[in-house]
Amino acid sequence: METTLRGVGVSHGVAIGEVRHMGTAVLEPPAKQIPPEDAEREQGRARQAVEAVSADLIARGNLAGGEAQAVLEAQAMMAQDPDLMADVDRRIAVGSSAERAVYDAFASYRALLAGAGEYLAGRVADLDDVRNRIVARLLGVPMPGVPDSDEPYVLIARDLAPADTALLDPTLVLGFVTEEGGPTSHSAILARALGVPAVVALAGAGELAEGTLIAVDGSTGEVFVKPSDEKRARLEAAAAERKAALAASSGPGATSDGHKVPLLANIGGPADVPAALEAGAEGVGLFRTEFLFLDDSKQAPSEEKQVEAYRKVLEAFPEGRVVVRVLDAGADKPLDFLTPGDEPNPALGVRGLRSLLDHPEVLRTQLTALAKAVAGLPVHLEVMAPMVADRIDAKAFADACRAAGLHAKYGAMVEIPSAALRARSILQEVEFLSLGTNDLAQYTFAADRQVGAVARLQDPWQPALLDLVALSAEAARSEGKSCGVCGEAASDPLLACVLTGLGVTSLSMGAASIPYVRATLAKYTLAQCERAAAAARATDTADEARVAARAVLSGE
Repeated sequence: METTLRGVGVSHGVAIGEVRHMGTAVLEPPAKQIPPEDAEREQGRARQAVEAVSADLIARGNLAGGEAQAVLEAQAMMAQDPDLMADVDRRIAVGSSAERAVYDAFASYRALLAGAGEYLAGRVADLDDVRNRIVARLLGVPMPGVPDSDEPYVLIARDLAPADTALLDPTLVLGFVTEEGGPTSHSAILARALGVPAVVALAGAGELAEGTLIAVDGSTGEVFVKPSDEKRARLEAAAAERKAALAASSGPGATSDGHKVPLLANIGGPADVPAALEAGAEGVGLFRTEFLFLDDSKQAPSEEKQVEAYRKVLEAFPEGRVVVRVLDAGADKPLDFLTPGDEPNPALGVRGLRSLLDHPEVLRTQLTALAKAVAGLPVHLEVMAPMVADRIDAKAFADACRAAGLHAKYGAMVEIPSAALRARSILQEVEFLSLGTNDLAQYTFAADRQVGAVARLQDPWQPALLDLVALSAEAARSEGKSCGVCGEAASDPLLACVLTGLGVTSLSMGAASIPYVRATLAKYTLAQCERAAAAARATDTADEARVAARAVLSGE
């Protein structure tokens, strides 16, 4: 009998196929004692396993490219953490086997992360995956991961580690469903980049029996278990209709009455440019430059290396717009040379612009590199600072840009509620705003973006979040300046219409989402978008907001 489950849809499309479960996690190794003379050999085994797993993660990242590469390289850095390895060596020295020492050392570090505030607690799943891979290698058992199958299937997992998501084969993995995660988790972001339909935060997903036929709607978050022939036909027809609309959609983003809404791409570096161009991106709305810095956590990349990477991206969009975010380090992206290692809650500490202002030479080098990279190019360069809290922050950043001789527009990201509430003040110092809805939701609702238990509070349809977007857009309009959205909210086609109705002037997203948003925007007038936005803000919950906006746009 057909049943319907509901999670959080994070990647558009429909997938219909049989359930296959993720490979099980590594079992806990036995706590056996080793003789003292074996300690050195066991320490060598542990180091070799760590190095092999780290190399495998980096190799997977090189194959995947883009955002996935940076995520996997960050995991490789976790594996090689010197404090962790020192703890492993110490445990082996007092009698633990290599696999048990790794298991216990990671458990200790895991507890520290889990208790270090919600933001860092979201990294626990990544840490667990690294531990499981090292222990599996030491035990000589298969790595936990994507199942082998000759037939296409829908993947079910408690959560998906970046190492697994990054190399999913879309010809075999029709879609995936996880029990954990949220709309802005690593798995969700990578799923959108791959164009694989996905639903996260679905309670009880792990209880679905192997081989069960399910239909996954990555737009609505619905999962239909044993769907009827009628339901399958309806879903397949809807999917075909969406594909046809995508094929018919081209050109710049705009509403049906010609109101222009530039559609830009979020990228992590030059490797992401081809997909953005293929999707018809009108430029780059978020160039996450921190991925250049993750190769070596001990020191910043040279000015020459930065110039080379920036210029490759800038050259790809002649006459287009490229918005570069300066280094956003701290919290879940720590860098040894930049971020404090002893903060009780890094998500609320020295991160983003705060780190750069504490290390002005790092900011100066990056801004100088951008100035050299754009020299002689016809591109429209805009540079923005992350984690701007107030006018003092905005002025400090604008002053640094001017001091570096950077000829570009200077902007501020709105990721902290104070920045939305005082947007007009901030706009006295900078020329544009860009809303990072992922962090803005996290800080507004005190809800970590990686924690499935609070996924409803990370839903970008939350009316309180829409209120903050409206405040920011109105402030920009009153000052004659622009206000874009570069958070994952922009990738939801229906929400993109609402954001347009709220007064947002551009939308930036993963390249795979651009055709969906372009096709949907083209169906409605600006007035319809404005009415949908007003209807959504008049509600009290995310679900009600979504229903209200859809009702307005569908004419119900």
